Amino acid sequence: MTNLLDKRSRFAPSTHSLLAVCPMQWLLRPATQNDPTPRWQVTRVLKTEPVRPLVLPVRDIKVMYALKMRHYRGFTETQIPHPHEYFVPMDAITAKDGHESPAIRALVSRASVTANFLATT
Repeated sequence: MTNLLDKRSRFAPSTHSLLAVCPMQWLLRPATQNDPTPRWQVTRVLKTEPVRPLVLPVRDIKVMYALKMRHYRGFTETQIPHPHEYFVPMDAITAKDGHESPAIRALVSRASVTANFLATT
């Protein structure tokens, strides 16, 4: 629980921008083990190879915390999530075919940026 509370404070809303820092070493590494394309090219954010770390403001943040069941139950009984926070029992995510669970899919869809827009198709 101490670790959870520490992590929550890092993602708490603030009056200033949260900045994502992408170090040079990370930007220049391959995107995946099977694709030698450097990450900076895959992101399509940069037009040329970077010469210094990339620092970007984060426009939107959604955080999903996967907790052990005992922590999940204790948290849901005593805490109120911030609007950008989503909580799920770890067992639900790691369950066989957990990614196909209607409840998990519904939670992820609510956390998605697309949830802010009316689907017209």
